[in-house]
Amino acid sequence: MTKRPHANLELIRQVLGPDYLEHKIHKLVIDEDVDTETSRVSLVLNDGKSDAITLKGEGCGMINALLHALIERFSAEYESLKTVEFSKFTVQSQFDTKTERSGTDAVGEVFLTAINSEGKSFDFSDASRSLASSASRTVVAAVEYFINAERAYVTLYRALKDAKERDRMDLVTRYTRELSEVVKSTSYAEVIEKIKSEVL
Repeated sequence: MTKRPHANLELIRQVLGPDYLEHKIHKLVIDEDVDTETSRVSLVLNDGKSDAITLKGEGCGMINALLHALIERFSAEYESLKTVEFSKFTVQSQFDTKTERSGTDAVGEVFLTAINSEGKSFDFSDASRSLASSASRTVVAAVEYFINAERAYVTLYRALKDAKERDRMDLVTRYTRELSEVVKSTSYAEVIEKIKSEVL
């Protein structure tokens, strides 16, 4: 099961409704050159609403290659991904779940901490009997969180602008409050500044 930050997640889901982005990994292929410490990954993602997409990336290790694949695919549309940093990555084995004497089939939980442009930390994790699967799901969850936060911010901004034009002060108050919450999760300072300049 993949765990995402609780703060603002429900609000983001509420704002985006059916447009909330959540991909499922159907296939992951890892090719590593041990001598050069170069990893190549290929993963197939599906959001349940459109055709599956195949992403490919290369980097120093699987996590780096995964991130490169996701950034290459989504960063042109979502500025937030250009400023996100990973600050912590750990694995914890749950040997009480083992079914084999060796314990190599025990559940392993992957923990990942990402930092946005404001220096705020967000924790993600996933647990399964495959470290590669859990690691990939955790990285995808982190990337999607910032994509959804950015999309929610833009959605609320447009709603606020519309409410002001219609002189709906009740909605102006609501959207202003929700924007102030969602902005805590964002990591796209350039986009926020651009939107602010449009408002002024």
